[in-house]
Amino acid sequence: MSLRAEAPPVTRIPRFTRAERWIHRTTAALMGVCVVTASFLYVPELAQLVGRRELVVRVHEIAGVLLPLPVLAGLASRAFRADLGHLNRFGPHDRRWLRAALRRDKRRASRPAAKFNAGQKIYAAWIAGATLVMLGTGLIMWFTHLTPIMWRTSATFVHDWLALTIGVVLAGHIGMALGDPEARRGMRTGSVSRDWADREHPLWPH
Repeated sequence: MSLRAEAPPVTRIPRFTRAERWIHRTTAALMGVCVVTASFLYVPELAQLVGRRELVVRVHEIAGVLLPLPVLAGLASRAFRADLGHLNRFGPHDRRWLRAALRRDKRRASRPAAKFNAGQKIYAAWIAGATLVMLGTGLIMWFTHLTPIMWRTSATFVHDWLALTIGVVLAGHIGMALGDPEARRGMRTGSVSRDWADREHPLWPH
């Protein structure tokens, strides 16, 4: 009888705390509500399916106002504040990563990354800024009696087009996540394999 060699156990290392995972999940849920309700408000084919448009508008407004709260509450977490520091720090290796991405160079050695790669850092900064702009323009559209009509018109234009851009960027973000099961596992369970960390984030001390 032949004996099969047992596979060596996979070494897993912590990547995200429970608080960080809940911040991500709650923010994703609120963002999802905003995107879905916006679709039912602006896409004619979907708008025809809505019987109570006013209710959809209220749900959209409330989800939009609540959207920054998970991140603000997360500032109480030391690990979350540390990760924000990593995301806000752009070094020479990040510029090298971006040059390789623009050249479509997929060699691992050409894309050095610490805990977060340059693409993740740019996405985090962009989505944070976009969320603040959406909140500001949304409040102007909500409280119509507080601002001149020119402000409301401009806010509506920016809000609508930025919403479309956010939808496209979110689709890309989800697509990237679907292509990396280990990254998804890290966000779901809080840990990743050491092999994945060494391969994808070689500059991350773990």
